[in-house]
Amino acid sequence: MLLGCLFHLVISMWRNFHGFMLYSVLKLCLLKPKSLPPLDPEVLSVFVPPFISRDDIQVINAGHNLNKSKRRSFRKKKERPKIENVKSLNGEQKAPDTEDITVPKDIDLIGLPQLCFPGGLYITSESKEDHIHFLVFTDVCGNRTYGVVAQYYQPMQDGCISSNGQAHWESVQTGKMPVCFVPFAICVISRYPYFNALKDCLSCFLVQLRPFKDLDVEEHIKEFAAKLFLIPSPPPGPLHLVFNMKPLQIIIPSREDPDSPIIDLDLHLPLLCFKPERVLQIMTCILTEQRIVFFSSDWALLTLVAECFMLYLHPLQWQHTFVPILSRQMLDFVMAPTSFLMGCHIDHFEEVSTETEDLILINIDNGDIAHSKMAEEEPEIPDVPAQAAETFIKRVESLQLHYDLELCHLRASTDLGELQMRRRAWQQKLNTEVQQTTLQLIVNIFREVKDHLNYEHRVFNSEEFLKTRAIGDQPFYKKVLETYMFHSFLKARLNRKMDAFARLELSTQSEEDRLNLMFHTPRRLTMEKMASKLFNPQYRISRRMVISMPNLQDIKLPEGPTRNSSLRRIETGVGKSVTMFSPHPPYVYTFKIPEIHFPLMFQCVHSYYTDFFNHLSKAINTLPPDSSALLARYFYLRGLISLMQGKLLNALSDFQNLDKTDLRIFPTDLVRKIVETMPPSERLQADRKPELKKLISRVMEKQREVMKIDDHVKNFELPKTHMQLDDFVKRIQESGIVKDIDTIHRLFDALTVGHQKQIDPETFRDFYNYWKETEAEAQEVNLPPTVIEHLDKNECVYKLSCSVRTNCGVGKIALTQKRLFLLTEGGRPGYVQIAAFRDIEDVKSTTAAFLLLRIPTLRIKTLSKKEVFEANLKNECDLWYLIVKEMWAGKKMADDHKDPQYIQQALTNVLLMDAVVGALQSCKAIYAASKLSYFDRMKNEVPMMVPKTTSETLKHKINPSAGETFPQAVDVLLYTPGHLDPSERPGNAHPKLWCALNEGKVVVFDASTWSIQQHCFKMGRSKLTCMIMVEQSQVWIGSQDSIIYIINTHSMSCNKQLNDHRSDVTDIIVEKKNGIPSEAYSSSLDGTVIAWNISTLKVNSVFQLPCQNLTSIKLHNDQLWCCTGSCILVVSTHEFQLQMKIEHHLKDVCSYFLCFQLFPERDEVWASYSGSSDLYVWNTKDFSSTPQKIHLQDCSEITCMIRVKNQVWVGSSGRSQGKSKGKIYVVSAEKKTVEKELVGHGDTVKALCSAEDRYVLSGSGKEEGKIAIWKAE
Repeated sequence: MLLGCLFHLVISMWRNFHGFMLYSVLKLCLLKPKSLPPLDPEVLSVFVPPFISRDDIQVINAGHNLNKSKRRSFRKKKERPKIENVKSLNGEQKAPDTEDITVPKDIDLIGLPQLCFPGGLYITSESKEDHIHFLVFTDVCGNRTYGVVAQYYQPMQDGCISSNGQAHWESVQTGKMPVCFVPFAICVISRYPYFNALKDCLSCFLVQLRPFKDLDVEEHIKEFAAKLFLIPSPPPGPLHLVFNMKPLQIIIPSREDPDSPIIDLDLHLPLLCFKPERVLQIMTCILTEQRIVFFSSDWALLTLVAECFMLYLHPLQWQHTFVPILSRQMLDFVMAPTSFLMGCHIDHFEEVSTETEDLILINIDNGDIAHSKMAEEEPEIPDVPAQAAETFIKRVESLQLHYDLELCHLRASTDLGELQMRRRAWQQKLNTEVQQTTLQLIVNIFREVKDHLNYEHRVFNSEEFLKTRAIGDQPFYKKVLETYMFHSFLKARLNRKMDAFARLELSTQSEEDRLNLMFHTPRRLTMEKMASKLFNPQYRISRRMVISMPNLQDIKLPEGPTRNSSLRRIETGVGKSVTMFSPHPPYVYTFKIPEIHFPLMFQCVHSYYTDFFNHLSKAINTLPPDSSALLARYFYLRGLISLMQGKLLNALSDFQNLDKTDLRIFPTDLVRKIVETMPPSERLQADRKPELKKLISRVMEKQREVMKIDDHVKNFELPKTHMQLDDFVKRIQESGIVKDIDTIHRLFDALTVGHQKQIDPETFRDFYNYWKETEAEAQEVNLPPTVIEHLDKNECVYKLSCSVRTNCGVGKIALTQKRLFLLTEGGRPGYVQIAAFRDIEDVKSTTAAFLLLRIPTLRIKTLSKKEVFEANLKNECDLWYLIVKEMWAGKKMADDHKDPQYIQQALTNVLLMDAVVGALQSCKAIYAASKLSYFDRMKNEVPMMVPKTTSETLKHKINPSAGETFPQAVDVLLYTPGHLDPSERPGNAHPKLWCALNEGKVVVFDASTWSIQQHCFKMGRSKLTCMIMVEQSQVWIGSQDSIIYIINTHSMSCNKQLNDHRSDVTDIIVEKKNGIPSEAYSSSLDGTVIAWNISTLKVNSVFQLPCQNLTSIKLHNDQLWCCTGSCILVVSTHEFQLQMKIEHHLKDVCSYFLCFQLFPERDEVWASYSGSSDLYVWNTKDFSSTPQKIHLQDCSEITCMIRVKNQVWVGSSGRSQGKSKGKIYVVSAEKKTVEKELVGHGDTVKALCSAEDRYVLSGSGKEEGKIAIWKAE
């Protein structure tokens, strides 16, 4: 039997590899090899780092306190290793004091040897080829550790085999023993799934071991383990590490970004083993959290295929037991009652399938899927949603999965390195294509989940989500929605996590999706989608035709291929080749790690770290400044090397450089540990350096911030108790019906007419059900093509009347967001225009005589027709009267104020009226519904006349707070012109409008369509104060938290920041030389001005003004104009010497300078004071003279001003028609007179910006929170 195995273990806190070596030693009975039973391998000894002596450790002890608990020496050799000492490694027995060993908590040293020989350990009479397989270990917290095992055979003759140079065989019979071959195994453990890299390492190492005798093997294993221990793991991003392991160059790949998984395997393996339809079935099994067992005759395939499926689901994550390899002793694991994914050898297929029920059995070797035979009924695997499945299958069929086909046209390579590089490049490209294909599948499956989320109250309305799914897709969603995996996915969506799913979903949004972000409108089919339904068999199945359309024939679904859910057989036709867009893999760089020299001594390790540091420093110094992504990776690696050398201050400085190169890879936890374990003397040195002191303060403050993230997810449920107003508001918002609080208050008044001011559960249920039923019915409306052609493609039918008699014939009145039309009945449905809302002149509810009766009639008079439209609406007349008047008033408001949101709000109001009448079913229902006639009441109570000048100048209005519960103040606006860049999507080339809202939020609009492009950035949690486009790829945003955030306009993400200010950042300007940005200046409230090198983000100079309260700066002719509370200072940019000063001249000591503008060609500076309604103009050649004053009528205070051509646009808070308004004054710089007074906001004008001097954009305070676009003349 087998006595044990030599076990070497490498552990590192920051490095990628736990090296783990298994070396078998046998003690045999005198049996012929063929009759030997399988042997039980056991652990003999363990290797742990560092691979230098304790004396050496003491020499370099400074700076190593951080890793003290993890430092271990090699385990001493023993003549007769025993299993007891192995057990002590897991804590079952105490090891002798001379031993100093640590192993990962998730590594079971008792079960590990079985996994290294999962098929059993047999002595053979002939040698076998070396082979490799892969392991995955999971601890109780779900953290995974990965192993790569290499098995090889060595001969044993004359009854002897040695370990550690000592013979263990004692012959008990004479005669020569036959030649036997003994299996050995070497296993390397890593915290990361470097499957290909470790496979290549072990393959090279096996070649190197062949010439050596047993006596020398252990020393080489030590060197191998030490070499792996010294290889750092690359940070996320475009840099891979390369080191030499003769005869191969080993590449350690990085993950694409911090949220992405490491991919170091061939992602197309499952696509070679299974048809695309089978791949979808397996993904369904995983998404529905079944009990899954993979089978194969190849141990390596079990782990690789299982890992591929885990990566296919990204960013969703499997959260249950994951054991891709079970040894023959572990088969009882499949009896577990919970969800799991495991793997077994194909030899155990019958045993597993007959002894355990309700298992999904997946045969990798032949591509079949089956159920275990004990199940009474084989439950069907639900189909992946049809459209998502179809897209996935077409894309998979278009992939080039065979490398040999790629080689056909290439010359034969005679260089091993070239062959390796060529294959790796092909595999990287294919992996990227497979990733994009599977990610697109996940996005297509779950894209519409967001439409049923309420972010404020963290509610998901699963019932309504299911109702909106096609009938054939509902079984799939019913199962998936109940899983832990989907629950975690919901948490990420509600937290607005910008992961791979969110990025792809955002980049593939349709224009309709972007517009829906701006207008919270009840879901209806647009005419464009309705037209597509007519030609799409999928949509032709009517779920429930509640509304019977006039004389529409039933549409029969033509016979088509059925979707087969059978587990055992699936028939597929020959798929057509579809040319799909294949994204190119991101360009990656490689860094060659210096050679590691042996023997293993402190001097050698020190020399290696020194060489590594010097190589990185050389790379940093030779890189151009615009290569910030690569610079960040070099800084990160150099910081790690400095840390291992004990140079903690150098490490902190390198990590601090990540702020200006790539903040996403900043190792917060590691830096915090460095600071906590730093010796007092070094901490004192760090505090003397301002940049390190601020870094330490920032990192430690984050630890002190006790912020419990609310990650609960609640499913929407109807209330069971009476509701007061506040509870009612919350319930309505959770339901997704409407978010605006003022509208919900009016709805509350409507539903409580004649009752106490509380709503009972029955009333709420009736209202909710009627709303949802109406919404579902509207989805079933199918207009004939002859009607659709009269409507705009984005129009939706929101309400249909009953069949009524009109003066234009018999039919149903249809309401869209733009018009009323009659859907006539008769031989063929027809279209009759009743009125566009903007053309309505008058609406009356009256009665018409019919025999002896008076029938309620609706009359609509339009500007374009002489004839008045009349409809005998009977008991619907009063409701339609309210509806038409509200839509008419809303349309007029929208046109007058150039704000399309008004018509959307009016539409919501009329649908709420309809639901109130349907729910109450009482004589007071119409009166109750009238409470929701908001725009009609506004029109009657307060004439909403927009001044002519305002109406002519105002072009459009948009709402950056769309989808929020409350409007939010627009603090800063920035317009960036569009530009063409081959690396960007066409949509990114459009001009953009950047809007800074409260608490660090930034919303980005596409300025060509005024649709939301990026819903919400988060720049800290403080108020944002300024924004500027420094160059085409960078937008800088200043904040009250003293940080300047830098947005990459290509990726639309913030991965850099500048932390040099000590107070609120108040302004940023850019100096251009020959039209090219050369230097940026930023100011802070404490009077500090910093000049920045835009390319390197280094500080060129710092200047401290003699006074504080610095609010804004301007640049002209190498002079910096600085506006402080008490004066305006002019300093030179070269020496920062004071040149001029404008003193505060008002008698009111409480007032201070607010803002100013330069007119250098006119030798003028314009400024305003707090609390003042006057503009003051100084002559820059004579500051001692009294400034000219320009009075602004009806102005309470000037808040902001910008220069546009030869005009000054001044934002203010003022009064108009007796009400507080936000006014804009357009002042002629030449005449010093007000040319226009524009009343476009319901609150103070907080921000102004110019769009290429053609348009001016203004943002208002939190009472309104909208942006107006004005024509500049």
